[in-house]
Amino acid sequence: MSTNKSARRAAQRQANANRTWLWAGLAAVAVIAIGAFFFWQLSASGLPAEISVAQAYEKREAGAFILDVREPSEWNEFHVPGATLIPLGQLADRVNEVPRDQEVVVVCRSGNRSQQGRDILQQAGFTQVTSMAGGVREWQAAGYPIVTGP
Repeated sequence: MSTNKSARRAAQRQANANRTWLWAGLAAVAVIAIGAFFFWQLSASGLPAEISVAQAYEKREAGAFILDVREPSEWNEFHVPGATLIPLGQLADRVNEVPRDQEVVVVCRSGNRSQQGRDILQQAGFTQVTSMAGGVREWQAAGYPIVTGP
């Protein structure tokens, strides 16, 4: 009887070990699948959805197209040198004014409208587009160059 009990305990330990390996394997597959999804998302869009002010400055210096989606009154207060103004409300009708052959960084005052602008461009088929977190106020606070006036 004790041999039978020992055999059942051994069988139970083996079953528990098999379940542990099964769950570990499923977890590993899930991690790989999630990682592949995020890698695919990054490579499909070409750029992360959002970048920092410092990263936007680097991209501007490297020749990225800076698209400001604020209103003209905000633009006239100050803006990023070399940026192009297309207010968010007009962007869907003016996407043909944005180059498709270079990286596009969408900016606004605080970072909210730039996300919407990025999404409009992505829906229009742009693949090299991102938005700048923090907006031009953070750009200015970081000491990056600005232009005042129109």
